[in-house]
Amino acid sequence: MTHLPGKDSFEQWTDEYELVDSTAVPHHDREGLPIPVTIPIDLAPGVQVVYTTRLGGSSIGDFASLNLSEFSGDDSLAVRSNRSALEHAVGAPLALVNQVHSAKAVDVDSVIGSVSELATQEADGLVSTQTHIALGVFAADCLPVLLADSERGIIAAAHCGRKGLEAGIIRSTVNLMVDKGAQIDTIVATLGPAICADCYELGEKTSQAFAQHFPDTVGETRFGGLGVDIVAAAKQALADVGVVHLVDSCSRIAAATQYLQEDEELERLCEQDGEGSRLVERIRQLNHPQCTLENPLWYSHRRASLSSKPREGRMLALIVRTI
Repeated sequence: MTHLPGKDSFEQWTDEYELVDSTAVPHHDREGLPIPVTIPIDLAPGVQVVYTTRLGGSSIGDFASLNLSEFSGDDSLAVRSNRSALEHAVGAPLALVNQVHSAKAVDVDSVIGSVSELATQEADGLVSTQTHIALGVFAADCLPVLLADSERGIIAAAHCGRKGLEAGIIRSTVNLMVDKGAQIDTIVATLGPAICADCYELGEKTSQAFAQHFPDTVGETRFGGLGVDIVAAAKQALADVGVVHLVDSCSRIAAATQYLQEDEELERLCEQDGEGSRLVERIRQLNHPQCTLENPLWYSHRRASLSSKPREGRMLALIVRTI
């Protein structure tokens, strides 16, 4: 697995290490097999979060290249290859569910059988005490929230789209963590890539309905209409259940994005997006590196729609307990 820079900023990283040509980031191993390009975050002692990008996979066309969703319409062999490469890279099997924008969280430890059986369950949150298993949630604009109580060995992942946030997926996931022994005051969380408030236009009716659940999360988008801030809403939901310790993911994502500003594979994907700017220009113009629409590192349903693409891939946000 190709991990991208993990310093707090691109400048800090380049001060400590010699910067090499970013086109040298290896996307394939010596046998020519793709290597997933990921961004790691140390969430807590013995707990790591990993964000996959669009780079380092086997998928082609609209799904290029590290699509991890088997329900996207992509070639099933390519998806299996991508998942296998990712499991090998993180050293853990993927634990996934059938996401349905609900408030349901599942106890992974109570599922009898293999992870393939878990994948048939309709849910949007996963909780476990197991080591060396990668809890994962798919996203392509929705917000992944990863949580851990490292003192008690409990980890969780929640898929937080607009509907799931309204339904209460964060509360359900945290409640299940507490049921398994977690303490609210020792839970830490980080928020992954998601569409930002400037880009998530929904219209007045839907936006105002969202504001009934999450006040002060509605505003004008860069497209001129009303939209919502699902990141701010998730922070409200976390605070409402008492989770106040947040680890920032943005600085490392920003550093990784800058590092890839001349990456050849990402340049090709940028051209396919049809937004008119070269990769280096798009990255220099970024206001929100975590925004899935703005940053070409991520899959985005909205970007696909704006580019008149009928389909798009999905990233995974993973959390792994290593000790």
